Amino acid sequence: MSTRNSRLLQINTMIFEETLGRYRFYSAKSKPVVDLKKLRPMILKRIEERAKEYPINRLRPVAHEVLQARTILYHGVSTLIQHIPVWACQYCPEVYIGENGHLIRTCGGSRHQAKNQVHKWVKGSVQHILVPVETFHLQNMFQNVIEHDNRFDYDRIAAVVELCLQAGADPGNQSIYSSPDVEKGIVGTKLLSDDDIRLVARGTLNAWETLRSGVQKLLLVYPAKVCKYCSEVHVGPSGHKARLCGVFKYESWRGTHFWKKAAVDNLVPPNIVWHRRPQDPPVLVDAGRGYYGHAPAVVDLCAKGGVIAPSKYSYMMKVDGLTAPV
Repeated sequence: MSTRNSRLLQINTMIFEETLGRYRFYSAKSKPVVDLKKLRPMILKRIEERAKEYPINRLRPVAHEVLQARTILYHGVSTLIQHIPVWACQYCPEVYIGENGHLIRTCGGSRHQAKNQVHKWVKGSVQHILVPVETFHLQNMFQNVIEHDNRFDYDRIAAVVELCLQAGADPGNQSIYSSPDVEKGIVGTKLLSDDDIRLVARGTLNAWETLRSGVQKLLLVYPAKVCKYCSEVHVGPSGHKARLCGVFKYESWRGTHFWKKAAVDNLVPPNIVWHRRPQDPPVLVDAGRGYYGHAPAVVDLCAKGGVIAPSKYSYMMKVDGLTAPV
């Protein structure tokens, strides 16, 4: 029996030595030392060479298409809200589109001191449907990182516009630096018929889809960052160093942002709202909150303008779902 154990021990030792021989072990003293001073000129040269590749010519039409869709979208929404009531809560970001505000108790108050309260509705505007997202305007995509003390030296413009500018849109067009004139909308909106409103809603919904798909294409090539803890967006290869993050303003890092890769929803927020279906009661009540559907604010606005929403939104709108029991 002892001979057998000795044989097994020899076999295990051989297996261990064979496995151990496949790996290399280095001591801490043998690690190569990297001289960052010597690498810095190489890194800067690589950045300079990379900057020559931008903007990419084949994406210039996409940037112009996005800007055009953005203008149509703003004018379309400003026209529709003159015929379709839009409500915004006075104490929280909740928005509702319909004849009357809903009674679902989801208001947390302006400072989140109260929970599950009824909303106090006031008349909404275009900014409640199309949530503005601004970012620093860069003169050069690969310029130096914006420091905190230099933050006031840079203009703030719409993030979508900044993305299109970096993608090669015409910088000489001064109208792109500000939001379209949403107060005017379409001339003669008071005289629009139901068919006209439906036509405007269809064009607005098409512009919404074109805008989001175009931004998605641009984000595949042009980098954009969003803070992990707040809604701050920066379009460029690296985030800025302006200490504007309000989540941790009392912490030791003094409001420094934590950047991650941005998505379409960060630059073009869908602003999800409650969607009232034909089978739902005239006023949505809190007891049926588990049965009601949701939709992006623009999609819900266009649907109430007489347009059938794309099928990709059916799952969240619960088009064929049951209503709350009486």
